[in-house]
Amino acid sequence: MEDNALVKKCIEGDPRAQRALFEKFAPKMLGVCLRYTKDTDQAEDVLQDGFVKVFTKLSHYKGGGSLEGWIRRIMVNTALDQIRKNTKFQDNVAMDQVDYKIEASGLILEGLMEEDLLKLINDMPDGYKAVFNMFAIEGYSHKEIADELKISENTSKSQYSRARAYLKTKLEELGIER
Repeated sequence: MEDNALVKKCIEGDPRAQRALFEKFAPKMLGVCLRYTKDTDQAEDVLQDGFVKVFTKLSHYKGGGSLEGWIRRIMVNTALDQIRKNTKFQDNVAMDQVDYKIEASGLILEGLMEEDLLKLINDMPDGYKAVFNMFAIEGYSHKEIADELKISENTSKSQYSRARAYLKTKLEELGIER
């Protein structure tokens, strides 16, 4: 069934359409949630809360963009809400105080499996992980991250730099270097 027809049937309260929408997007959205949480149980909680919001706000979806993108945004925001409830971000750090361990050319990840990289990201401190995911994976700007997380742009930048340094250190420990 096409997304707009599925949305219409969900809004009308059709339980089969609601199940179809959930089954269509839940696996991919669980992957999104896992990037922001500590474990599968927490990710499933975020997924469930996110889908409650999706079904509650489905009438607001106007079909202007992809349904998947609209649902992804809700999932990211739900995960960030949980992070904000559970953690405090580190105080602002001036950019010149951040120890840059990564060269501008970036990381070489040959030989590193996707699940290994996701585990390294998942093991990051929550502040690093949220900013890294939003910037490097979701494509948010530092200004958007700052607005969303209610932190300064400099904090977003320093958290991202620290996340990259954390990854570099972990990769070196695994013997994966340039």
